[in-house]
Amino acid sequence: MGNIFGKPKTKPVSRVTEQDKAILQLKQQRDKLKQYQKRIELSLEKDRELAKQCLASGRKDRAKTLLRKKKYQEKLLSNTDAQLETLEKLASDIEFAQVEAQVVSGLKVGNEALKKVNEVLSIDEVEQILDETRESIEKQQEIDALLNGVLTEEDEDDVLAELDALVAADQQQETERPDTDDITERLPEVPDDEPIKQRERQRKKEKDAPQKVAMEAQ
Repeated sequence: MGNIFGKPKTKPVSRVTEQDKAILQLKQQRDKLKQYQKRIELSLEKDRELAKQCLASGRKDRAKTLLRKKKYQEKLLSNTDAQLETLEKLASDIEFAQVEAQVVSGLKVGNEALKKVNEVLSIDEVEQILDETRESIEKQQEIDALLNGVLTEEDEDDVLAELDALVAADQQQETERPDTDDITERLPEVPDDEPIKQRERQRKKEKDAPQKVAMEAQ
């Protein structure tokens, strides 16, 4: 029912490659060989102890048989060492091959990107840009040479002399310009109390006027 009304779930893409599987199998086989080696080593030690016990009890033939078995197992152990070395080398070779494949893939991507960049900037276009830049620089140098060639050395001296004269005149104006502080000191002071005294004299005249008229009438 869920698949009918719902969106079907997509199966996740496995990132495990065949090389990864091969490496895993090789490592599993290596581990099995190591376990087998441990069993053989335990058996060798056990057979050696049994052979010693048989010799001690006078069973020489039994001790000889145990030592033969021990010798055979030692050869098996030596063979497993060689097989282990082969498995580990093969696993390492596959892993290194994977790294090389990744490097090659990276080089391929980089090469494609470089091709696209080269398509955008062709050799002819780059040469044209360099030529135009070189021409612009040469033209500017010619303009500078012309401008420098218009004025002679005497003209340059006149220009410097005129510049010095302008600077001297400006300094002279600054020297002759009166100081505002000096102007203020030369102006007469205006008494602040003069209007007050005038108003007092006017009021006194108005007050004394009736008394003066009465004295004249007598």
